[in-house]
Amino acid sequence: MKVLLKKDVDTLGYAGEIFDVSAGFGRNFLMPQGLAVPATPGTLKQAKAWMEQAAARREQLRNEYAALVERLNGSSISFTALAGESGRLYGSVTTEQIAEKINEELGIEVARKKISVPGKALRTLGAHNALVRLDGEFQANVRVNVLPEEVEGEELAEVVEEVVESDDEESAEEESAFGNGDVIFGDDDEAEEVASEE
Repeated sequence: MKVLLKKDVDTLGYAGEIFDVSAGFGRNFLMPQGLAVPATPGTLKQAKAWMEQAAARREQLRNEYAALVERLNGSSISFTALAGESGRLYGSVTTEQIAEKINEELGIEVARKKISVPGKALRTLGAHNALVRLDGEFQANVRVNVLPEEVEGEELAEVVEEVVESDDEESAEEESAFGNGDVIFGDDDEAEEVASEE
């Protein structure tokens, strides 16, 4: 079916343009969302007005994105995290955390899905680069510093114990996956029971 776009659609095209789309896509998505109407002689008369409105909106967005890129480029945010001697984190810094920090510290609304980092999450101490894709042509680089968190005494013992337990669980799962063990432990209690029986 032929549809006339009322608004810009990222995966399709600009407002005021006519596209031939599947009936399901047109009736179930584009029209209910108010993004398009059937391309008829009557609606074609409105195409010019929709094109002008969309062009004005695109220009406004371009100006907003340009200003955001200027603010984001060269900016930096910092996290503290627990890490081993090798600098590997016991957890990770996710794109969701990075988005929240950018929004909080810089007062900018950036969605998590617009941020990408090497490996999907940061797992080592140090300075990292996060790419913020605002739009196809507007991208910014934000420096993400992951600093070591100081832990002492009983808290350190708890962290070490948790890491040892998670390493033991991973080893047990790997052995079972390769046929070297007979049991995959569901939780620590079962593991302790089996260990005591041996």
